Amino acid sequence: MIENVKDEVRKLLNNENSGHGMDHINRVLNLSLKFSKIEKADDELVSLIALLHDIDDYKLFDIENADNLTNAKKIMNNCNVSKKRQTQVCQAIENIGYSKRLKGYSPTTLEAKIVSDADMCDALGANGILRICMYHLKNGSPFFDKNTFPIENMSIEKYKRCADSGVCHIFEKLLKLKDLMLTESGAEEAKERHQIVVDFLYHLFDEENVPEWTNYLDNYLKKIQ
Repeated sequence: MIENVKDEVRKLLNNENSGHGMDHINRVLNLSLKFSKIEKADDELVSLIALLHDIDDYKLFDIENADNLTNAKKIMNNCNVSKKRQTQVCQAIENIGYSKRLKGYSPTTLEAKIVSDADMCDALGANGILRICMYHLKNGSPFFDKNTFPIENMSIEKYKRCADSGVCHIFEKLLKLKDLMLTESGAEEAKERHQIVVDFLYHLFDEENVPEWTNYLDNYLKKIQ
């Protein structure tokens, strides 16, 4: 059943190249299962949530899909997922994502917490930086604009539009993620990946010879520590 769901997800995301495609889904799935073993969770439920968590994302599909989880429900019906499982998966997906946190929603079950942590961890580290590059390339915005600094008090309305640059997005979202982990496994993983992003920014600002941005990063990190 899990393989059938994965095949259906692959069909929908096969041509997605903004950092939310099947490669992202597979990484989240693998990391979720790693956390699941440590946290002693339900592997099957974790797998379903991980595979379907982005299949109705408003950034990829329309708002109606996001609100109704149209694709997730269709795939689960086609793959004969039980009604009980479908309810568990949908409740989890409805509470996963950074935009949901900005609205005050948060996962409540262990399996949803695990996938939420894995999803946020994939926005950090080396792959997180690559995904930022892909997303901003697709949306026609620069990766770094030394004249445009991040928005400091992010609202859901501001978050839903593409950030002014990839670096702004890193400050507005990525560097906040390690403090949003909900499991011990996620917290450990996020800590290491967070540091990769911080080190990258220091190198970038040094190579670009923009000491004002290095100072900005220094001050930002003091605030979140």
